[in-house]
Amino acid sequence: MDARELVRSVKVVGTAQGLRSVRAAWRRQRADAAGLPRRGPERARVPGLAQGADPQPGGGVVRFARSSLRVRVAAGGAVFCGWDGAEPEPSYALARGCPGADTRAMLEPDKDGGWRVVSERVTVAVSRHGAVEIRTPGGVVLRRDLPPRWWDPVDEAGGCGSRWVQRSEVAADARFFGLGGRAAGPRLRDGSYRLWNTDPGGGGFGPGDDPLYICMPVLLVVADGGTHLVFHDNSWDGRVQLREGEEGAGSGHDRPGACELRMDGGPLRSWTVVGGPARVLRGWTSLTGAPALPPRWALGYHHARWGFGSSDEVRRVAAGYRERGLPLSALHLDIDHMRGHRVFTVDTERFPDLPALAGELREDGVRLVSIIDPAVKAEPGNAVYDGGAASGAFVRDARGREVRGVVWPGESVYPDFTDPQVRKWWGGLYAERLAQGFSGMWHDMNEPVSFTAFGDPTLPRSARHDLEGRGGDHREAHNVYGLGMARAGYEGLRELRPEERPFLFSRSGWAGMQRYGGSWSGDVATGWPGMRASLALVMGLGLSGVPYSGPDVGGFTGSPSPELYLRWFQLAAWLPLFRTHSAVFAGRREPWEFGPEVLEHARVALRERERLLPYFVTLSHVAQRTGAPYVRPVWWSAPEDRLLRDCEDAFLLGDALLVAPVMEHGATRRAVRLPRGRWYDTATGAAYEGPGQVLVDAPLSRIPVLVRAGSVLPVMGDGGADGRNTADGEGTADREGTADRGGVELEVWAPAAGRRGSGLVVADAGDGWERPRLERFTSRVVDGRVVVEREGDAAGRELAYAVRVRGVVG
Repeated sequence: MDARELVRSVKVVGTAQGLRSVRAAWRRQRADAAGLPRRGPERARVPGLAQGADPQPGGGVVRFARSSLRVRVAAGGAVFCGWDGAEPEPSYALARGCPGADTRAMLEPDKDGGWRVVSERVTVAVSRHGAVEIRTPGGVVLRRDLPPRWWDPVDEAGGCGSRWVQRSEVAADARFFGLGGRAAGPRLRDGSYRLWNTDPGGGGFGPGDDPLYICMPVLLVVADGGTHLVFHDNSWDGRVQLREGEEGAGSGHDRPGACELRMDGGPLRSWTVVGGPARVLRGWTSLTGAPALPPRWALGYHHARWGFGSSDEVRRVAAGYRERGLPLSALHLDIDHMRGHRVFTVDTERFPDLPALAGELREDGVRLVSIIDPAVKAEPGNAVYDGGAASGAFVRDARGREVRGVVWPGESVYPDFTDPQVRKWWGGLYAERLAQGFSGMWHDMNEPVSFTAFGDPTLPRSARHDLEGRGGDHREAHNVYGLGMARAGYEGLRELRPEERPFLFSRSGWAGMQRYGGSWSGDVATGWPGMRASLALVMGLGLSGVPYSGPDVGGFTGSPSPELYLRWFQLAAWLPLFRTHSAVFAGRREPWEFGPEVLEHARVALRERERLLPYFVTLSHVAQRTGAPYVRPVWWSAPEDRLLRDCEDAFLLGDALLVAPVMEHGATRRAVRLPRGRWYDTATGAAYEGPGQVLVDAPLSRIPVLVRAGSVLPVMGDGGADGRNTADGEGTADREGTADRGGVELEVWAPAAGRRGSGLVVADAGDGWERPRLERFTSRVVDGRVVVEREGDAAGRELAYAVRVRGVVG
C-alpha cells in the first residue's frame, strides 16, 4: 500500500472514514482472490482461412478455420460484425433490440477467396484471412479491421473467458473523437485510453487524467474520405490505443492511422455507422435511443453547492439572485441535506420543512434538484436498507454475502441495477423525493464508488450481478452500473409522475445513457486547464451520443480567481447544462462573491442565456429527434476541412452560433477559425468571411460569439419588434407577425447577397409529453429587404412571430 494514498484518503473523507477505506481495500482484495477464477495457461488463436459462407438476410456468416464472422447490414445502413458466434443481443446499448436487416444487402463471393456484402450506403469486404473493410458506395476504404487475435484459456473450466485484441487502420489524415467523456479531447491524440468508469478522486481532474466517469467504446473517425462511427458492444475493462497517421511518411507512402482495442473478456462484436457527421449521429441514435428531452426549466441556470447548511441558507442564496435581478432556474441540494448522508432521507433539524421550502422557491420559478447516490447505509432500521435486504436487492459476493463498501454514510451496500426487479424497487423510492418537493434528480458516485485507501475505488470484480437473468460478475457489470441506475430512476419517475418529463443527470453511464438523461463534468479541478478539460468532456460526450451535459463552473475543488470564474461562467452560459457547483472546502460560487465587475458581466451572460431559451428548447428537440448534439465541433458541416478538424477551442451551438470561449489568463483578444460563409460578431455586428481565421476582441465583459449569416433564431422578445436593424448596417424584414407566440420572436441575421439562410423553431409545449411541431424558416434578400418565410406557407402569408433583422443587407 502507498502511504501517500492512505494519507490522501484520510484527508479527503475524514479519519474514521479513511480507516474504514483501508479495511474496504483489503476486503476487496481478499474477495477477488477468493472469488475470481485464476487465469492459467492460454492459447493464442486467429481466425485462419475462410472455409465458406452462409448467406442470410442483410448479410450472412463467413466460416473460418478457427472462428466465424457474422456480418449484417441493418435497414438504416449500420453494419454489425460479430465474431465467435456473437449476436447483437443481449445488449445494454441497443434501445429496441437488433434493428431489422436490409433485405437488399446480400453476401456474395469476392476476389481472392473473400466475401462481401453490398448495400446502398456501405460495402463490407471480408478477406479470406479475416480482415474486414468498411467502404463507401464509391469504394473509399474508411476502415480496415485486421484479423483479430484471441487468447483462450487452456482450461475451459476456469471461467476466465477469452481476452482479445482488434487492430484497425484508418486514413492517414483521420482524426479521432469520442470514447465518452475524455479530459484530453475533444480530438483524441496518440495514446492509451482506458475503458473503465472511474472516479479520479483526489483534487479533481485535468487534461492529463484518464479514465474518468464515462468511458464508452464509441469512436468517431473523421477523414477526407468520409466519417464513420464504430462501437464495440462490450462492457468489460479494456484499452484503446490510438495513433494518428502521417501522409508521405517514410519513402513517400502514407502511414495509416491506427486503433488497437484490447479487452479483458466479453464478446467481439461491433456496429459501424457511415456518412456525414449528422447522418452518423442520427444512425447512432436510431441504434441506442433518442436522448431524453429535458423540461424547459432545466435549460436555464442552475446553482449547486456541497455545503448548504440549512433551509435558511438556501433561502438566502435564492433571495440573493432575486434581489439582484439574476435569472435562476434551479437550486441543487447535495448530500448534506440528508440525515447522516443516507439516501432518501432528510435532516429535519436543518431542513425542517423541505416541501414548504420547495413550494416557496417554486413560486419564484426556482426548482429543487436532489442528489442521489446508489450506496445505501448498511444499517438495520434504515428503511431503504431493510427493504432492499428483504428483497435481495443488493450486490453479493461469490459466497452469497452482501458486498460492502465505504461511501459518505459509512459502510454501505449497493443495489444491483442489472436486475429488473431491483430497478423497479429503486425507481419506486423516488416517490419520497417527489414528496419532498424535488423536481429533478442528480445521480452521483455511481461508477460505482467505494472509498479505498489503495487500489481500484469500486466494488470487487468478483461481485455477483444478475445481468438480466444471465448472471455474471462486476467485470461485466461495472461499466453499465450507472446506466442501470439512470434507467431505474427515469422509469420510476415516469411511473410516479406520468404527466411530466423526468429531469435526471448522471455522473457515470455507458452507451445509451442519453435515453434517460444527461451528465456533467464531475469533479473538475479549478484552474485554466480544468476549464479546457470541461469543454472537452462536453464535446466528447456529445459526439458519443449524450447531448445534454455541462461542467461545474469555477471548478469543483478550489477557489477560482474572479477572472477564471467569469470566463468559465461565460463559457457555460452557452452549454446545455449551465450550473455552478463546488466542494464544501472550495469557496462559494454566487456571482456577487467575486466583486461588482464580475457580477455585472455575469448578469449579461445570464440574461443572454434567458433570451436564447427558445433556441435551447429548439436544440433540445433537434437532439431528441436526430441525435445531433447542441454543442458541435466547428467541422460539423465541413468535416473535410482539415484546419477545422484541428480546432478544439471553439464550438458551434446548433447550426447558427459559433462560440469562442476565452480559456487563457489575461486574454482580451483571440483568434477564431471560421467555417465557410459570412459570420457576424453578435456584439459588434462586424461581418467576416470564412473559411479563414480572424482576430476578434474578447474584453472581460464577454466572449466572442458569432452567428452564421442568414440564420433564423428563436429568442425571447423584449416587448415587440419593429423590424429595425439592431447592429451595424441597414435592413428590414418583409413583414412582422402579430400573433402571441409566448413572447418568442425571430431574430434574423441578414444573408449575404445571392445566398439563403434558414432556421428551425420548436414552440414550447410545456414539460409534458406533447410532441410540438417543428417549423422551418428560410431567409433571403429581395430588393434590399430580408424576406423570411415558413416552409409550407403560401406566398404572402403573415408570419405568426415578430421578426427582428440584424446584420448587413447586401
